[in-house]
Amino acid sequence: MVLFRRLLGDVLRRHRQQQGRTLRDVAASARISLGYLSEIERGRKEASSELLASLCEALDISLADVLREVSHDIALLERGALTPVGFAPSLASTSVASRGLAARPVAVLPKVSAVHAPAHNVPGTVVAATRMPVVAA
Repeated sequence: MVLFRRLLGDVLRRHRQQQGRTLRDVAASARISLGYLSEIERGRKEASSELLASLCEALDISLADVLREVSHDIALLERGALTPVGFAPSLASTSVASRGLAARPVAVLPKVSAVHAPAHNVPGTVVAATRMPVVAA
């Protein structure tokens, strides 16, 4: 289950860290306690709309941008990262998993043995298909 407060905290922390600011600095600017801001960033406390507005002002970011980022993160988690079926996890899929994104198998075409069938109306042409993973771009 995706918790909105956890993803919101991740976005707020990401912006704070990108600005090179400390919890203490942002908490003072937003006029909230350092401990409460820490709890919000860790997704343990819900931020009221007033508090969220104060945090956005302290971080000099728009509420719309914060909510857009949270929405994007939710969409990624709900959709899940695509990984081929039967393949060992690679470095790329490990990094996706480390970001907390769920992995799910992709569609696989059925295996078809070689058969003689007309292809483009050419008699006796061999048609073969193999199992190939479908990979999302």
